[in-house]
Amino acid sequence: MQFQLPINIKSPEIRINYRDKILLTGSCFTEHIGNSLGELKFSTLQNPNGILFDPLSVCNSLISYIENKQYKKEDLFYLNEIWNSWEHHSRFSNINADECLKNINESQQQAHNFLKDADWLIVTLGSSFSYRLTNEATPGGLQDTDGVANCHRAPSQWFNKHLLTIDETISLLDTTYHRLKQFNPLIPGLK
Repeated sequence: MQFQLPINIKSPEIRINYRDKILLTGSCFTEHIGNSLGELKFSTLQNPNGILFDPLSVCNSLISYIENKQYKKEDLFYLNEIWNSWEHHSRFSNINADECLKNINESQQQAHNFLKDADWLIVTLGSSFSYRLTNEATPGGLQDTDGVANCHRAPSQWFNKHLLTIDETISLLDTTYHRLKQFNPLIPGLK
């Protein structure tokens, strides 16, 4: 009697090695993978925007790295006595707007440079739920109905919860894939 189903997984043709640069972005699972790779002394850069959960935020962040987007004070909003960015994790939030922007833009520049030469890109998508700003939200560079990467404990009435459809997710990932392919065609799987 056989109590286990044998699964034979072929080894990949191309393998990660210690000379490779690995960019990781996405959910908190990215942090676990990145920390393990870092402990093994791989060259990694993980979550340059901080932890991101939905495909919209992940794709927007990757495109911002490709474009080397530099943020301005108009892209921030002030809430609970700290400056925040809707496109970044709260680890970038700061009581000083200039310091907040400095940290965000340094991370953007580092991500742009790293992605340009990256050998691997690891993406984890945590959820298909996206939170979109409503008319009641404060300024911060985004328009009504734009998705946010982090809610920063803002009032719930500032957001609408949206479940991304499969077609929306495929479209986001496809667009990002083609932009990445143009920016760095050396990443395996983008050829």
